[in-house]
Amino acid sequence: MPRGKKRNRPGGTAAAAPITSEGNMPQKKFYRARAHCNPLSFNETFDYPTRPDLFDWTEDHYPEHPALNEKEDDDGNNDGGGGFSTFQNNTTTMIQPDVLDVGCGFGGLTMALSPALPDNTILGLEIRAKVTEYVRLRIVAQRKEHPGQYQNCSVMRTNAMKYLPNFFARGSLEKIFFCFPDPHFKRKNHPRRIISERLLTEYVYLLKPGVGRLYCITDVKDLHDWHVEKCGAHPSLVECTLKEMEEDPCVWLMKSETEEGKKVKREGKFGHEMYYRVYRRVDDGDGVGSLVTADNFFEEGQFGVEGLIKK
Repeated sequence: MPRGKKRNRPGGTAAAAPITSEGNMPQKKFYRARAHCNPLSFNETFDYPTRPDLFDWTEDHYPEHPALNEKEDDDGNNDGGGGFSTFQNNTTTMIQPDVLDVGCGFGGLTMALSPALPDNTILGLEIRAKVTEYVRLRIVAQRKEHPGQYQNCSVMRTNAMKYLPNFFARGSLEKIFFCFPDPHFKRKNHPRRIISERLLTEYVYLLKPGVGRLYCITDVKDLHDWHVEKCGAHPSLVECTLKEMEEDPCVWLMKSETEEGKKVKREGKFGHEMYYRVYRRVDDGDGVGSLVTADNFFEEGQFGVEGLIKK
């Protein structure tokens, strides 16, 4: 038998041992993955509910959410008969994410938003399996190291371009972040961009009228111009003023706490400039959204519709 390196057998100890023990801080070098993928042709199956109200967020994501403890303190005697069943059903419905970090990467912003927004429930969304596991272990480790903290943030692996309405009800989200998304430079790949006319209408559907905010940031000027064009053309989104953005602590966090934001400052592959905008979901009753009707839906200027060039 030729001599060579020892191989770990499938049933051996080395093969069964996890890279990171539960509760320990994971090392990023073991969870590196390809930076980009095509979300439109990503054929891996994802579990998702048929309706948002059928998904229990407390079981796997927020088992010790601060709101659960507050509810227990208020009720006091929730350990008997049908009362506990009612309490359990109420809290399960109550604990739902209202802040999304779409394409959260290694979870820098997701983690930073937890103490910054203690009254909100934050969820990072990531399509890559290894990266999602890294963020999950990172949150578990932080919860262990800092008891009582980071209980309002979690991460989930899914395809945000396909399944958001299955998890989130209409008007249930307060903030959606798109930080340094894949530019998809080639024109033929523009439909893969996470911000588009079709997807913006979906995001608007999920944002709370008059309250919801959509954040987008990139270091690619062409992609920033695309964001401004698409978001600015949508009748249910209004760009926040410079003063509003400067006073929003979340703007500073998405520039300073994301891994890509740090990399821009450190390396500056496309330059050291970061371009960002924040858009507010208009209230259904403020008259802006009512400008779009069945008669003018497909007219020039609505949802990015362009007129034909006459020769």
